[in-house]
Amino acid sequence: MKTMRGREEGQHAFQFRTWGGARAGAGRKPKGARAGVSHLRRPAHAQRHPLHVTLRIRRGLPALREHQLFMQVRRALVAARERFGFRLIHFSVQRDHLHLLAEAANRRALSRGVQGLSIRVARAVNRQLHCRGKVFADRYHARALKTPRTVRWALRYVLLNVRKHERGVSAVPSGFVDGCSSAAWFDGFARPAELIFGARECREEFRARHALASPVVAARTWLLTAGQRRVARFDIDEVPGGA
Repeated sequence: MKTMRGREEGQHAFQFRTWGGARAGAGRKPKGARAGVSHLRRPAHAQRHPLHVTLRIRRGLPALREHQLFMQVRRALVAARERFGFRLIHFSVQRDHLHLLAEAANRRALSRGVQGLSIRVARAVNRQLHCRGKVFADRYHARALKTPRTVRWALRYVLLNVRKHERGVSAVPSGFVDGCSSAAWFDGFARPAELIFGARECREEFRARHALASPVVAARTWLLTAGQRRVARFDIDEVPGGA
């Protein structure tokens, strides 16, 4: 008769096959049309680099460009335009997302600034819609702009973004600035100012409502001032490409 020790030595351990684990690409993959923004720690940010920030709202909410809702969103942007070392240089409000061009002293300033701006916008949207709950679909996406060409591309993409999304009756007419953006405060279009329509009206309407000169602040980084002027100007009727 085998002893207990002998039986144990004669047995073979089962090796169960496993999946997943701590390896590159492991884990459940995101699903749906929008996979979302990574929740990994954001990289360090250099103050000299402007940023292109995108914020998306959750599905089911009305278009942010509807007049009364946009006015509340714009009021929130004005209140958050310069806080915590974060500075809003330009913006564009689309149906279900916002594009921002910003400057930030460092990663913490970027995080606090965008968080504060997001909270103000969410409260403004909920207040206008008489509801409560989550407004933004995910974390913000931020891309550092490190060359004059990428800064010029981002300016074109943000200020003319409506021409990418809107078609037909809802499109902005030829030669007009988008009233749901800060395009009226941009002086770098290739077209002469006298051939750009709607800019004066936007500025006057804003000043009447807010008693301020601008919904955005003046850029300080070299890339957003002298640097981007080294690249060819773009026309107000251009349609920007994909992000």
